[in-house]
Amino acid sequence: MLTEYTTPGPAVPVQPDETIYAMLMDRLARSGADDELAVNKEPDGTWRSISAGEFCGRVRAIARGLVAFGIDKGDTVALFSATRVEFGMLDFAIAAIGAVSVPIYDTDSAAQAKRIMNDSGVKLAIADNQDRFDRLDSVLDDCPTLERILMIDANALEALAGMGVMVSDEELDERIESVRTDDLATIVYTSGSTGTPKGVELTHRNFIATTKAALACMPQLVEKEARSLLFLPLAHCFAREIQYFTIASERGVVGYLPDTRTLPHDMKLFRPTLLFGVPRVFEKVYNAASRKAGTGFKGRTFVKAAVAAIEWSKMQQAGETPTASQRAHHAMYDAAVYRVIRSAFGPSIRFLGCGGAPLNPGLAHFFNGIGIPMMQGYGLTETCAPFTYTRVDDNVIGTVGQPTPGSSVRVDAKGELQVKGENVFKGYHQLPEQTAEAFTEDGWFRTGDLARIDDDGHITLTGRAKDIIITAGGKNVSPIPMEQELVRCPIVEHAVVVGDNKPFVGAVLTLDPEGLKQWLPTQKLSEDITVAEAAKLPEVAAEIQKYVDDANEMVSRAESIRKFIVLPEEFSQENGCLTPSMKVVRAKVVEVFGNAIDDELYAGKR
Repeated sequence: MLTEYTTPGPAVPVQPDETIYAMLMDRLARSGADDELAVNKEPDGTWRSISAGEFCGRVRAIARGLVAFGIDKGDTVALFSATRVEFGMLDFAIAAIGAVSVPIYDTDSAAQAKRIMNDSGVKLAIADNQDRFDRLDSVLDDCPTLERILMIDANALEALAGMGVMVSDEELDERIESVRTDDLATIVYTSGSTGTPKGVELTHRNFIATTKAALACMPQLVEKEARSLLFLPLAHCFAREIQYFTIASERGVVGYLPDTRTLPHDMKLFRPTLLFGVPRVFEKVYNAASRKAGTGFKGRTFVKAAVAAIEWSKMQQAGETPTASQRAHHAMYDAAVYRVIRSAFGPSIRFLGCGGAPLNPGLAHFFNGIGIPMMQGYGLTETCAPFTYTRVDDNVIGTVGQPTPGSSVRVDAKGELQVKGENVFKGYHQLPEQTAEAFTEDGWFRTGDLARIDDDGHITLTGRAKDIIITAGGKNVSPIPMEQELVRCPIVEHAVVVGDNKPFVGAVLTLDPEGLKQWLPTQKLSEDITVAEAAKLPEVAAEIQKYVDDANEMVSRAESIRKFIVLPEEFSQENGCLTPSMKVVRAKVVEVFGNAIDDELYAGKR
């Protein structure tokens, strides 16, 4: 095992005049004005195609309006919106004139938005709908730098374009040409899974370097016309990088989907070739297929097909040749099972991409085995999202790949992963001490993640330094691998392994309402049973115990889960247990459900 690795080859060069806006204009020059660049899901449910010429024209019109409004270089503009094409246009327009975008998660409360806007000194805020406009309006008097709130649904972009007629092309181009690659592009507030959100300052260089690196590392994803369905929140760096990656490709098309409730239907209509998501998205696809198969003959066939797909993928990874019998079974399962699951992603799907949280390797093997290779990546807001990637021609499942050419990773004596490269952030906004603490004396960024590096530079994540559980007996336990196994259960939504300073390891679980509704009738129980009622059922406990047993096979007895509890409610942003990017806030779960943990798991023992 290595302690340090730098991917061979020079870093993809970033020139001083390369900016986010320049990336968009390069695409227009390559593809032409009539080429399709974006597709937006309209409020009436239809999909509208937008050409490169129309998209870029609207970006310039909005940029003129921002200049006319008085947005100067370095001014901050808040975007409080769901994922929609107007967000993308505003993102490019703000970057074009050297202003700084401050995205706010569309689920944030008025108080959270106020904190972010005051910390970053927002001058103009743009919300997408009446609800989010009202949230901002309710704190307007408490935000001294905020001059105006605009609403997209009330024709804000058209109003900005109207204001911009007084700004000439020459004046606009002068502003655009003043922007340099090392200028600040955005302040992205971390989702706060380990504490109070901090403003991460990212430059144009960070985004350009990340985008160029992704295109260099994964050219196969965009060698044909790439269609990427974007449904993750654009307030998150991962989603913005998907947007830039697709637009910066030769002829990529971004589909903007503001509401994931219709995702299965929209995948068929948009026909993505690429689908990037977080692990929970792909877990839900797998669980839905399992539930649809049921428990009879079809259910047994699905289980056999899933096992065969995983074994097929593992053989591929090992370079082994399947036997004639295995090929015959694979063809049979492809016709009966795999083809149906592939069709759930639409008829054109070629690749899946997963990031944002740890993924169960078995799930990646499953999708690889049914014919949809899943690329994995690793990064943080501080690294402008993906810092490492698995490659199409070097997709070592169970790892998060290697850093991009010219970038470096290392692990310290405690196993913490540290990184260095052009996409590492500038610093935390107005937090010099925390910025200094985030870097080593020789300039490496401390990720807080635990990892190991194999002899070829592939990185395997083993946990979060702050998540390590130390039981009362002194046993160190990494909870993430066991949690990944528990959420495979089709009726489990989230799982948190606990036991810090306790006599043994336990688990806290919440139920998936959708999965529960499908599962209950298979147990001859009413699908109308509520989550709270189901949490008490012995049948539910028995089903979950199967996956607890599987998780326990991965660890020693001292690390195994001795007891678990099923909560009568879900983790949510409202109770503080989920971040806007749907990560579980472990410390908050222990705080909010502390009484249940003490009374039901540990009988009051501390």
